Amino acid sequence: MKRNTIKNHADFAPNNNDPTARCAFFLARTKSAKFPDDPRYGMIVTKKSFKHAVDRNRAKRLLRDWIEFNENMMCPEWDYVFVIRRDILSASRTEGRDAMKKALNYLRKQKINDEQ
Repeated sequence: MKRNTIKNHADFAPNNNDPTARCAFFLARTKSAKFPDDPRYGMIVTKKSFKHAVDRNRAKRLLRDWIEFNENMMCPEWDYVFVIRRDILSASRTEGRDAMKKALNYLRKQKINDEQ
């Protein structure tokens, strides 16, 4: 099942208590899903970090691949927001997929600890 994307600017806004995972390639933040039956993800790719559109598009393609590969690890009751970092352009496919897996595991553990 492919996830929908977040399109509304207000849905990207962070809260102080949102679980967050950081790695060299991206920062991942989770929020409660706006529509629980239809979880989404969004990407933030700034012109300040990526001057050329070619680089911004490549970064988004890479992240989409990593999300699709690890989609079974994403919780259906959360929306995910990814802030893409410049180092993503130097990442290999396997490095990125591993980083995504670790970030999703960390977010899941962080959410479980918050619930206890």
